[in-house]
Amino acid sequence: MLKLLALDRFTILLFVMVILASVMPVSGQAADVFGSITTVAIAILFFLHGAKLSREAVLEGLMHWKLHGLVFAFTFALFPILGLLAKPILLPMLGQELYWGFLFMCFLPSTVQSSIAFTSVAQGNVAAAVCSASFSNIIGMLITPLLVAYFILGQSTHNFDPTSSILQITLLLLVPFILGQLLRPWVFPQMKKMPKIVKVFDQGSILMVVYGAFSSAVVAGLWQQVSLSTLFALMVACSLLLTIIMLLTLYIPRALGFNRADQKAIFFCGSKKTLASGVPMAQILFIGQPLGMIVLPIMIFHQIQLMVCGIIANMWSKHSDVRIEE
Repeated sequence: MLKLLALDRFTILLFVMVILASVMPVSGQAADVFGSITTVAIAILFFLHGAKLSREAVLEGLMHWKLHGLVFAFTFALFPILGLLAKPILLPMLGQELYWGFLFMCFLPSTVQSSIAFTSVAQGNVAAAVCSASFSNIIGMLITPLLVAYFILGQSTHNFDPTSSILQITLLLLVPFILGQLLRPWVFPQMKKMPKIVKVFDQGSILMVVYGAFSSAVVAGLWQQVSLSTLFALMVACSLLLTIIMLLTLYIPRALGFNRADQKAIFFCGSKKTLASGVPMAQILFIGQPLGMIVLPIMIFHQIQLMVCGIIANMWSKHSDVRIEE
């Protein structure tokens, strides 16, 4: 049942971090120290992501610019449009901070690891998925702060400098990623020798960020502000958004004449949002804001997308001889 619902160990640990932060939140000077350690861990994480990315896969995937353009349109145009159109309904239902988090989620790039993994399981175009998901994360370091500046913080009294935020995100995420790419010939062979350690560090750094974010939110009174009915409404909103996006990422590539393997890559890359990049970006972009409420929508959406994509990928892998159009 856990495999069917895509409830792997990492997903369970995410919930554990939320519970731990609710019961034993880190605060005060300890929170500052923990935040510094987390920042270093995130930088190392993106260094490892850069080292894992094959240059051959990038070169092969870059040739498929039509596919990447469509994924880009889903990620940075369609998602934001749907999020903005939902404002009249979601803002009074969720409140300003949770709606900001929902809209921020719509502005985020796609996932990298899960997009590639699900495309591989479904026997799609893995090379294109590697390139498309990676490009989405890199360009998202520029586009996401600009969208947040204009549509969220630009509409508030919060003094926000997108240039400063882009620079911080570049130093924290992009520079380590590029450094990992440059040092890949020496680093990647060592990573292959200890895959379990790399995986533990990969997931552990995200768990640290989630724990820190929710700790600060709990200290600020998160669970006094978010009722069960509001939480349920947020889950429904995330589910409806994912349903609409998945239907569009399934049928539009088919109508445009992409082959089956490309359709699968577009489906998995264009329908998801990243938690790994999202939470560190939120820490930089929403300084002084209720961070726990900002990242709550992406955490919920992240789990729903894993569950649904896991089921679909397994179904397609068992029926690889059946046309995706059927």
